[in-house]
Formats: sequence, structure tokens, C-alpha cells
Amino acid sequence: MEENKPMKLLLIEDDIKECDIYKKINKARKDIEFVAMTGSDVEGLKYVKKYMPEGIILDLELNKGTGTGFNFLKELKQLKLTIMPKIVVTTNICSDSVYEFLHENGVEFIFYKKQNNYSQENVINTILLVRGYNIVTQDKIEEDNINTKDIISEKINKELDLIGISTHLQGRKYLHDSILYIIENENFNHKVTVVQYLVNKYKKSNSTISRAMQNAILHAWRISSLEDLTTYYTAKINYETGVPTPTEFMYYYADKIKKQL
Repeated sequence: MEENKPMKLLLIEDDIKECDIYKKINKARKDIEFVAMTGSDVEGLKYVKKYMPEGIILDLELNKGTGTGFNFLKELKQLKLTIMPKIVVTTNICSDSVYEFLHENGVEFIFYKKQNNYSQENVINTILLVRGYNIVTQDKIEEDNINTKDIISEKINKELDLIGISTHLQGRKYLHDSILYIIENENFNHKVTVVQYLVNKYKKSNSTISRAMQNAILHAWRISSLEDLTTYYTAKINYETGVPTPTEFMYYYADKIKKQL
């Protein structure tokens, strides 16, 4: 969002005098643009989907229009928008329970119309003040986490393919999951060790999992060309064994992929 552009606003208000004031403000200012004005909560939802406004000024009662601001807020949640618009409510209701409901449903500010300092200019200035501080929905967070995990998983599989760790090897999935676990939990100091994580996940013994990972690495070092190994695995290897340990292997790739990301 570029803040030098007018902020796109939707007005849901049934009072004609209020609407007229907002129209005059809209003409006088260059930092806002009302994409639509309506006294209906149903039309308001349609305008949200059509114009994707950055901010919404919502009259709670809509006595002269249709519906209520309460219903609008409930239905707005069902749209599952990636970024929620800023919502400022204007109302004649002064109630703690109502205010609590509004804040729980994404309302940034509540203006009591009967207050001495209430003005439409103040409403607009307030919604402009919070512009740029986007509320990312939980659905979006979960979606981003899934997408990031898929990207990391794909990178791990590509790296394992490059050095010849075949998909038919039991140890490959353990190596894949261990690298993924290290990357995803880098800030948690691994309260659960990597192997313990795999033991809990696959219900196999520590020795079975460790042996399968080591066998997968040994297999790759036997069948892959020296050129491929030295190109794609650049960490130092114990000269006595000639192959990395599972721990050395998984942390090398976790570090390598984190740098790629």
C-alpha cells in the first residue's frame, strides 16, 4: 500500500446529513476517496468484495437503512479477507458490552456521536492514523506457514536428490524431516531433540532411526560421483570415516537452506 495515494474508504451510514458532510470532506481532501456510500449492511458487504476498501466507517444502528452494524461485522468475518480493512464505528450507543463486542470483532475505534468532540473530520483523521498497520487474519497466517513449509520441503528434497539419496531409502524421510524440524524450530533451542522428535513421530526406536539415516548417507556416498558430492556437500568430513554423520549432515543442510531462504 502506498500511503501517498488516497485511502479508499467505504461509508455505511443511513443518516443523510452525516453522508452529506462526508461527501463535502471527500471533495475537499486529497488523502481519502470514498469508493461507495450506503445505508445497507448487505450492500456494504457487496462493496467490500467489489472495491476492497482500506477503511470502513460504520454506523452501528442503521435505523433508517437496512440491517445493523452488528450483522455487518459478523458477515465480514465470513469473507475471510487476507487483509482486514480498518474499521471505525460511529454510534449513539454507550455500553461496555457493546464496545467489548466491537473490539472483539476487529473494530479499531468507536466514536460516540453524542460526545462534545465528535466530528466527521476526527473520524477520518483517526482512520488515516492507523493506515498501514495491517491486521493479518489467522487464515492468512496459517496459509503462509503452510506455503513456507512446502517451499522448505521442496528445497530439502531437491538437495537430497542432487547427492543421490534415493526416495526408496527409509532413512531419506527421516533426514528430510529432521532438516525441516531444525529449520522450523531454530528459535526454540530444540527442547525436543531431533531424534526424539522423529521417535515420537514414527514410533520407531532411536537406534532404528539413526541407523536408517546413516545408511541413507552411506548409500549416497557409495553411488554418487565425487564431483557431485564435493559440489553439493561442501562441509568438512571426518577423514577417518569419509562420510558425514547424520547430525553433521542434517545441520549442514538446515544451515544451507536457511541461507537460500
